[in-house]
This record gives sequence, C-alpha cells and structure tokens, in this order.
Amino acid sequence: MKIKVINVDGDKKADIEISDKIFSLDPNKRMIQSLIDWQMNHFKARKAKTKQRGEISGSTAKIYAQKGTGGARHSSRKAPIFVGGGVAHGPKGATYKIKKINRKVRQLGLFHVLSQKNKLKSLFVVDDFKNEIKKTKIFSKFIEKNNLKNSLIITDKDSKSKIIKSARNIPNLKIIDQEGANAYDILKYKNVIFTTTSIKNLQNRFSKWEKFII
Repeated sequence: MKIKVINVDGDKKADIEISDKIFSLDPNKRMIQSLIDWQMNHFKARKAKTKQRGEISGSTAKIYAQKGTGGARHSSRKAPIFVGGGVAHGPKGATYKIKKINRKVRQLGLFHVLSQKNKLKSLFVVDDFKNEIKKTKIFSKFIEKNNLKNSLIITDKDSKSKIIKSARNIPNLKIIDQEGANAYDILKYKNVIFTTTSIKNLQNRFSKWEKFII
C-alpha cells in the first residue's frame, strides 16, 4: 500500500510504498496486550525482596509447650508474627516478571500495533530533514499545521540530529531512533511519525519476519 509523505517546507512529495505485512494486518488485541504487559513488567528492575519464614536462618524447635502455658500455640521464632521472623507477603524480587516472550511474538506484536495506528489513520511519514531546524517555533508550527500534536517521531539518526534541539521542548512529543521502536511508546501517543529513511530501514530490518505472518 502507499502512504502520503509530508514535507516540512510544504512541498508536494510522491507517496511512499509500505509493506502490507507490517502495516495492514488485522490487529490482534490479545497479542498486543501480552506484549504491553511484558514490556511494562520490564520497565522496573523489581529488586526488592524480603525473606519468608523458610529463608530465615535459625532453630526450628518449638519455642514452648503446646499446652499448659496459657498462651497461644506457636512453633518456631521464624513465624511472621515475631520480630526477626519471615515476612508473610513481602516483595519477592523478580519472580513477578513475565520472564519471556519469544522474539518472533515480540516482532509480530509490533507489526500489529503499527497496523492498528495505520487503521486509525494515525500513521504518518515525513520527508527526511535535510537542514537543521534551530527554532522550536518553526517545528511547532509544522506540527500544528499538519495536526500532529501528541506524536511519537520514529526517526533515522541523521534526521534526529537536525530536529532534536527544536523539538525537545514541545509538550507531548517524543523522538526515538528507529531501532528503539516499541509497542508501549507507539500506543502511548496518538500519532506515529516516521521519516522516509526510518520507515525503509524498519521494513528492511523486519523483512525476514514477514514470512511468519499468515
């Protein structure tokens, strides 16, 4: 399929061909949800950990007789109700993480997210930035003119160096490299903007995964 190319100067540009196997799939919501859950679980290290009663070192001997003391029944001092004992419901380190999603599933999930954006007509391609845009006002005017507020810009490294200074102070706008394209950021922002080079590089990078798509 073809998609219109936007130019920062307002000049008309020829449409660009994009892969149907990446940008025209029927979005699978379960796959997308699984990918987002996996990604969000890996945002934080989750290093906090407390010891349960089985991990406390010490004697397991019964602290006093079962009957005849007038007190409650207890076993060892490692029970959670005692100071120095185990923690009943504390954090358990990395055990809560979704440990693995196959690489193929991660790549296909990204395709489904991009297809969802294309289906909603929130996917755009802008011509590579040849000259540096030094003023935020100029870039902001370009964003407003094309109704691209609240956007994620997925760019090639050369174009990124031309716009990073003028775009970094614009609210609800994020710039990432093409290699860092991920499902969470794509869904977080209303619009997704590629440069012509970045969308070509992304398609070339994922071309070997297209054979897995039915």
